[in-house]
Amino acid sequence: MPTRTATFAAGCFWGVEAEFRALDGVTRTTVGYTGGSADNPTYQQVCRGSTGHAEAVEVQYDPAVLSYQQLLSTFWDNHNPTTRNRQGWDIGSQYRSAIFAHDDEQLAAALASRDARQAHLSREIVTQIVPAQRFWPAEEYHQQYLEKRGQASCAVTVGAA
Repeated sequence: MPTRTATFAAGCFWGVEAEFRALDGVTRTTVGYTGGSADNPTYQQVCRGSTGHAEAVEVQYDPAVLSYQQLLSTFWDNHNPTTRNRQGWDIGSQYRSAIFAHDDEQLAAALASRDARQAHLSREIVTQIVPAQRFWPAEEYHQQYLEKRGQASCAVTVGAA
């Protein structure tokens, strides 16, 4: 069975990538930029907030081993979807919470998972759920950034209330 693609934004892409790479069934991750208007954006441009892109992770996974629903659970469990354009100390639209759906099935699953998660939260989920746009891989030094430095996580614990 061929691999499938999923794309998520949940703050700084280094920690998000590490969470997905740890899952059995993930065959590849790529950090990069999506959801904006500039072609081939650089990290500096995205950080300035001038491109409209989010820092995101493109996940290749084997659906025979790992379901899209399991990826969604990992997404919701590892960031605060109730803070607009912010995760921990990272502030700006490039750090927004977003799911970029690659087809109608992913879109429906993402919307259903958001609604199910919202039922357990007192604050409104502000995660964007939109069709996938062109994904621009980040510069090589960003790929597997934490692994290259012997770190497991850069997460700041901020739970949704």
